[in-house]
Amino acid sequence: MTLIGMLHHRKDPNTVIKSYAFAAVAKAEGAKFFYFSPGKVNFSNHTIRGQVYENGEWIERTMPFPDVIYNAGSPEKLARSKDIVQKLKEKIPFTTHSIGNKWNVQQRLKEAKEFANYLIPSEIIKSADSFFKFIAAYDKVVFKPIDGRKGKGILFITKKAKGFHVQTNSNSKFYTSQQLNALIKQKLTTGTHILQPYITSVTKTGQVYDFRLHVQKNGEGKWVITAIYPRIAPKGSIIANINNGGYTNYLEPFLEQEFKQEAFNIKRTLEHFSLSLAKHLDELQMKLYGEVIDEIGIDVGLDKNNKIWIYEVNWRPGCPPAFYLELDVVTNTIRYAMYLANNQKPLKAKIGQLKKERNESKVAKTSKITKAEIPIIAITGSAGKTTSKAFLASILSKKWNVFESKDYWNTTEHTKQHKELINSSHEAVVLEYGMAYPGVITEHCRIIKPNISIVTNIGLAHVGNFNSDIRGVAHAKSELIHGMDQTGLLVVNKDDANSRYLETHRFKGKIITVGIKSPADYRAYDVRYAKEGMQFKIRLHGKVQQLFIPILGEHHVYNALNAIAVADQLGFSPLDIKAGLVFKKPPRRLTIYNCKNNITVIDDTVHSHPQGVRAAIDVLSNIGKHRTIAIIGQMRELGDLREAEYRKVGEYVTNKKIDYLITYGFRTDEISNHAKAKGFPSERVFHFTDKDKLHDLLPKIIRKNDTILVKGASKTNMFETVKFLDKTYG
Repeated sequence: MTLIGMLHHRKDPNTVIKSYAFAAVAKAEGAKFFYFSPGKVNFSNHTIRGQVYENGEWIERTMPFPDVIYNAGSPEKLARSKDIVQKLKEKIPFTTHSIGNKWNVQQRLKEAKEFANYLIPSEIIKSADSFFKFIAAYDKVVFKPIDGRKGKGILFITKKAKGFHVQTNSNSKFYTSQQLNALIKQKLTTGTHILQPYITSVTKTGQVYDFRLHVQKNGEGKWVITAIYPRIAPKGSIIANINNGGYTNYLEPFLEQEFKQEAFNIKRTLEHFSLSLAKHLDELQMKLYGEVIDEIGIDVGLDKNNKIWIYEVNWRPGCPPAFYLELDVVTNTIRYAMYLANNQKPLKAKIGQLKKERNESKVAKTSKITKAEIPIIAITGSAGKTTSKAFLASILSKKWNVFESKDYWNTTEHTKQHKELINSSHEAVVLEYGMAYPGVITEHCRIIKPNISIVTNIGLAHVGNFNSDIRGVAHAKSELIHGMDQTGLLVVNKDDANSRYLETHRFKGKIITVGIKSPADYRAYDVRYAKEGMQFKIRLHGKVQQLFIPILGEHHVYNALNAIAVADQLGFSPLDIKAGLVFKKPPRRLTIYNCKNNITVIDDTVHSHPQGVRAAIDVLSNIGKHRTIAIIGQMRELGDLREAEYRKVGEYVTNKKIDYLITYGFRTDEISNHAKAKGFPSERVFHFTDKDKLHDLLPKIIRKNDTILVKGASKTNMFETVKFLDKTYG
């Protein structure tokens, strides 16, 4: 006869309502049952002072170690006795084990891939700044504690024209940005929180609902459906959880009412999904930890297209609140406990096989990738390579394990290093191919041949190395087109006039275009500046999407479009794209520093070429609310075009009505002199070849509320000026 021990953190079984049901069902099923807490375990003689239910009361008895333990207590409270619990686990099989918090489950499913497409994009929020960047990408978000239960602590936040609407269950309040900032900071002091876009399922009467999928293992060790039922929020509430006033309904009449002829298909889909996900999580638990689980509750929603989205996966969800299913839940648990006690040998063999498969997979992942079975994406162009790469890698990483070239690593030597680091664990590769001379990109492609390529634009960077002929630059960039998979995917900029020189006539793959001003396959419109970023619209699959990127400048919208185009072609959803665009910005790329006295510093000190300088001046002009100061360093490798391009920049600064112009470096006075010739006030133009003297000037002219752009190539060390401003103005 199987002896089942019920482990709980509470000492008295009378305080645990379900303990009686388990004792009664165990007796009916022909098993012996007792209740115990960790402090009652004696490892020296393998006994436990447990509680046995007899004649209507709990009686303390000394019991031998059970054949199996039903793990029923709170993981947090049992953790106080973790040494005892761990020793028990080593000697006795447990019916179930914790699968972790919301984030753990999300990451586990994401890494395992099979159910990644059902996950809502989520971010751990570590600061109020990261919260506001994320919410800028969505109109509605859910902000919730990582270890929350029963709908507690959840904020539903909607972006409004002049602030935010914040709802907690049925209570709502309007917050200004400052008030919400204070609220988020306060919440973050209480623990870790997750932010997600808000996906709602709404009935025909306008009430929010979700589905609880309750699954268990039975007496044969197989997963079965205990119940699937809708949970409907009261009118005015947005939390369907029963503990917050929600109520249930029977599944079939609910589906027939809401979905008519689709009701049967949706029911079958929910049933298949619940069992498949339970088996998947169980196998993952065995592979990763050598443990089993026996019961989970899955909360899901359906969007407007009836696509399933996973809200949460709950370990040990408790009994359904209706339908008289309490004894069904208990019966499944007891029968599975008996199965587990009597089938340890085959179960251990299965766990061993799964762990072996995992280890073999880990060994295989250390081998180098040998063929283009995955997207290998190379990005070149005169500007925007690094930012396009960062956007794309960020989106793809929402589902895949992505190899992304580091920062500005784009030489052929870097590509050789990347080849050694890429292995079969990577599901996509995103690389940046730089060049300054003919033949360089051909060498990149020889080392790693891409099957997807992006040419961001053809500009004047390095034009001096091509006899000052833009067509020479285009010819060198075309080496990427010739060196890639000739049946692959190529993305080009429709608005870039010089991209017409790209050699695409022999390419047999698919060419897609991006643009803002011209009709293109992926076209952004309604482009406008927002707080610390850009907003724009794009039509994807016939639907208009409002998108946000946390970096300033219209030129970065093109970089985002490159990433959007590739991600969409690879099957990523608009939701994944939105989340991925809230990316980690490359360092020193139009980075904003808010200093004391409301002084703003714009750091753009990585690369510098005429196109980039004009783009940076556009940003200065757009975000500068009071006086604007442009500090511009040298642009290198312009060859015979240097003087003409410097003059164009001087004229551009004048036309944009910048208040102060400071140039630094050899021959950059051609910029300032031409600005003066075009009408820029001479008393507000300065030129330096000595950086210390430049720094001596700045405190004399900078005032409260000024916005200052520092633009220059890395080789001119313009970042020293940014550091000086930071030191001076904090």
